[in-house]
Amino acid sequence: MNKKYWLMAVSALLALSLSACSEKDDNEASGDTEKANAEEVSTDASDTDKEDAADENTTEQTITYLGEDYVLPAKVDNIVAASLESMEDAAILGVKPVGVLAIGEAIPEYLASELKGASLVGDKFAPNNEAILALNPDVILGSSKHGEDVVAAMNKIQTMIPYSHLSENWEENLQLLGKLTGKESKADEIIADYNAKAADAKEKIGDSLKDKTVLVLRIRQGSLAVYSEETYLNSVLYTDLGLQVPEIVTNTKGQGELSLEALADINPDYIFLQFEDSENADNLTAKDDLLANPIFKSITAAKEDHVFVNTVAPLAQGGTAWSKVRFLDAAIKNLVSE
Repeated sequence: MNKKYWLMAVSALLALSLSACSEKDDNEASGDTEKANAEEVSTDASDTDKEDAADENTTEQTITYLGEDYVLPAKVDNIVAASLESMEDAAILGVKPVGVLAIGEAIPEYLASELKGASLVGDKFAPNNEAILALNPDVILGSSKHGEDVVAAMNKIQTMIPYSHLSENWEENLQLLGKLTGKESKADEIIADYNAKAADAKEKIGDSLKDKTVLVLRIRQGSLAVYSEETYLNSVLYTDLGLQVPEIVTNTKGQGELSLEALADINPDYIFLQFEDSENADNLTAKDDLLANPIFKSITAAKEDHVFVNTVAPLAQGGTAWSKVRFLDAAIKNLVSE
């Protein structure tokens, strides 16, 4: 073979070798890319599985209520309503607590049908810790009125949330129970309906009661009790309906006692009077005695037949959705002119 043909043969072999190397490199690069992609998909799937597994294995949740955090089981099934306020909200939301408080020896009559079947766990003054423990609660809805010893004892059983007794927190209360039970939309609906109805009634009342005195009174242990502006049922009258706040209400902190003579001096135009036998066990005739008293009968509200007795259940707590919805209806019926 002459030199010319020898050089041509070497060049051809070299080209074939370079082509083979290039194909090999491309194949290896392609393989590396596919491997990397497969590893990425595998990693993504693994991360997703881990997240799903983490969700399934989550055993706790943190609930924020009135600025405080409370750690509860991830799934809340067993609710002990250890306050009348939470019992009323449970009734209006259609929630079934496993445990509730008793009045006397039974579920309070005005909530009995909605809370039927719940176990009794003592009364509002002395919840029964053994009875609560036996129900294996996921959360205990106590009361903001409970003392430190009661709170500490309940928290040893399970997280106790101090359900507010103040009317100003009624929306937060209902939203809390809605969140715990998956009824958030129903809670929001109740709140929206109430606020719309109150706004409509306020507009209808207008200035018709501008110079009128409207009082909510409660007979307890045979004496007349009056309340501050945001306590008991008063928020419906003075906040939601915008009625004039009487001086006696402004000067009362929480609950105060009112003498019959002082009531006569105030001379209210309208009185919503609440009386419950269990709160007057030693003076069961207190209501009838008051209504028959000559001093009381001289008051404008009595003379004009504007004394409304037990327009809502006398044990109603006042500052809950259940109480406010029903008392708003009573106020509209008796105060709003057709």
